[in-house]
This record gives sequence, structure tokens and C-alpha cells, in this order.
Amino acid sequence: MQIGITIPICITVYQNHMAEIIHPAERVEAKIAMLFDGTHPLRMDVGVEVFPVRVAYETYGTLNTAADNVIVVCHALTGNAHAAGYSSADPKSAGWWNSLIGRGKPIDTSKYFVVCSNFLGSCYGTTGPSSVNPVTGTPYGLAFPQMTVRDMVKVQYELIRSLGIRKIKTVIGGSLGGMQVLEWAALYPGMIESIIPIATATRHSPWSIGLNDIARQAIMNDPEWREGNYYAYGQPVNGLSLARQIAMISYRSEKEFSERFGRERQKKNGKEGTYRFDTKNLFQIESYLRYQGEKLVQRFDANTYIYISRAMDLHDIGIDRGTVDDVLASIDVPVLCVGIDSDILYPAHDQKEMASKIKRSVYREIISPYGHDAFLIEFTQMGKIVSEFLAEIH
Repeated sequence: MQIGITIPICITVYQNHMAEIIHPAERVEAKIAMLFDGTHPLRMDVGVEVFPVRVAYETYGTLNTAADNVIVVCHALTGNAHAAGYSSADPKSAGWWNSLIGRGKPIDTSKYFVVCSNFLGSCYGTTGPSSVNPVTGTPYGLAFPQMTVRDMVKVQYELIRSLGIRKIKTVIGGSLGGMQVLEWAALYPGMIESIIPIATATRHSPWSIGLNDIARQAIMNDPEWREGNYYAYGQPVNGLSLARQIAMISYRSEKEFSERFGRERQKKNGKEGTYRFDTKNLFQIESYLRYQGEKLVQRFDANTYIYISRAMDLHDIGIDRGTVDDVLASIDVPVLCVGIDSDILYPAHDQKEMASKIKRSVYREIISPYGHDAFLIEFTQMGKIVSEFLAEIH
């Protein structure tokens, strides 16, 4: 079965002020690649052939003449291709790993050519559930074929080939990005020279699957979801917001919440207010979680969240390859496994176990109260760990 796909709906919100702060050289524009065709379609794990596939991506630095000074960066669930630089004049438009990627930074763009693409199924410029079905003229919604992490990497590989790249120095990413990193090592061992999986999983655990299922139920139980056909009416705001709040609890840690919020209320309302539960008398942690939910609704698509979380749950590097241990033992390049001491989603002991089964691996740990999100926050620690590894192997 083959499916033709057209341009996706992309949800982005940027502001525009303080233009004088951002140097023009730091401004980055997303690029678009149209990959695959009828004679060379994307063969998805679900058994469907898809073409073309539209991919949004960004690059930083310069590709050398040997086309082998490349670092591929893989983003996480609600991330996008904008990993570094600034997408606008607003300093808040910095890429999600801007502190790590750039000239003189740990991933040094005066030395490396860095590529970050929006993965298959996302809503930031790459083909996915919010893409327009050319047959109906409306977004695919639940008619889009379920993608896997392996499918995402197949599309990334096709992009890399289209850019004329011959070798990849390293592939790096955290969380779902780390799952893609492991798939890179399993799918294309001859092309990569090292990998850096961060706070990730060789296969999704029952704990993580359970959390994702609750988040999906939050979306699908919202009447405004309309069985995925909500595009003409507006997002299922309450469901998507609640899904994000559920996820945020697993992304951080009890220690951070205790130190940051404690049992403080948003407002002081005296003794009477202590027992009144309404939006004017929230605990600060309640207010924080609701704010995070509201933010995601402004920039993300609900069906996309469902599809990506399912792709994570399907993730298992051993599928059609043998056992997970077999796959890890087959990886024969230098590997930096990074764990986070306070991560409850992908615990540090899982990262240590993974490292112990890869023959040329080293394990390093981020010490942080920020839980799973520490790889997006603890830039000093991350930078030191990554730069030391790159210096050692290259």
C-alpha cells in the first residue's frame, strides 16, 4: 500500500522584539527537503509505503570536503529541528541546545557540521498526522500510518544521504532522541563513528508505557478531540494540557518540586482560603503544571502527541534483530552513555546497565535535582561530558 502526502500543518509561536541583541550570523532558517518517491518510497514498519516525505531541518557549521565532519542531533518528544542559533530577533527564540552547539561550544561548529531534523510524525514541518491528505484535502489525523522510532531514523538517513554526507562523527540525543541514537547504531553501523545516547531506553518500560497511556487517554477522553477530527473546530485544549501535565511530573523530580514550590500557595488568602479549592487558591505546583499544559497547547498538535508517544512505546531495538543484549553487543564504535541521578523516567541504573553491555562504552552521570529534563538544563555538566568524549575519540 502506498500513500502520497502533502505539506503538514505546523504549529509555532514566536515573538519579535529586542532585535538589536541577536547578531545576524546567529540567525538560522529551517530548510525543507522532499524525500522518497514512487520508485523509492519510505517503507514503514507498519507495512505501508509513503512518498514523498517532507522534512524540516537545520544545519550549523560547514561540511568539509571529505563530507565526514558531521554530528547528527536527535530531538525528543515535543522538540523540533531548531537545536541551535536563533529563529528570530527574539533572544527567546534560541534553539533548545543552543548552549551546547555553536562556535567554541562543546559541539563546536567551527569544527563540525551539525544536522538536526524534525523527525517523521512531528508537527514542526515534517510529514505527520497533521499533514494534509491529498485525497480528502484535510489533515490525516488518525488515518496517518503509525510510525516507529526506526522509521524516524530511516528518514534521517535519507536526509543525510541527500546532503552528500559520507560519514557521521557521532549521533547524539536524549530521551526519545536517545532512542533514535540507538537505532542509528543498529541500522547504519557502517556510517557512524560513535554515538551518545542520553537518558534513554533500549525498549520502553511498562512504567513509561503506563504514563504515556494515561496521557493519551487525557487527550482522547476530551470531547473536543472528536476521534481525531478536530482540525476544523480547534484543539482538544483540556486533554492536551492534561497530557502535558502528566508528563511534566515524570520529567522532573520530587526534590526539585519540594525545593522550588514546597507547599506554598499562589496567593495568601488567610485561614478561609486554606480550605477553598479553586483557581484563585492553587498550590504553586498546581499553577506551574497548568502553565506548562497551556504552553504546549499553543505550540503542539494533539494527534501528533498521540502518535509520537505510541512510537516511543513501540520502541525496542531487539525487534527483528534478536535480543536487546545481542544488539548492544553488536555495537562496535565508541559510545558515551549518559544518565541522570534523579531521573525517574529513564533511571540512571538503566543507563549503567546499557553501558555495561556495549564493549566500547563509557558511562557518565549528571548530578541534578531536575530529573529527566536535566539534559536540557544542566548545560555545564552536559558540555563537559560531551566535549571530553569528542576530544578523546576524535
